[in-house]
Amino acid sequence: MAKNQQAKQGKSQASKGSDKILGEVVPATVKELLGRTGFRGEITQVKVLVESGKDKGRAMRRNVRGAVRVGDVLMLRETEIEARRIKSSITKGSYS
Repeated sequence: MAKNQQAKQGKSQASKGSDKILGEVVPATVKELLGRTGFRGEITQVKVLVESGKDKGRAMRRNVRGAVRVGDVLMLRETEIEARRIKSSITKGSYS
């Protein structure tokens, strides 16, 4: 009976797509804070430098939710897609 439970657990874990989530992650260092975006300003746009993987040495723009500062290391799931540039010069709380 224990073997059946282990087999069922193995099948259920494999079918959840855990391989995709636990796949290759790439470290990237935050080099510059570019601005705030999002409906309430909860997203920070940063410029990062990819440290390893096929895009090693590439500087790219990413959106980050939560606290972030220069020098932090982000673990990126993918490095192909870059965030769009913030168009508006208006920042949260400043409309003049």
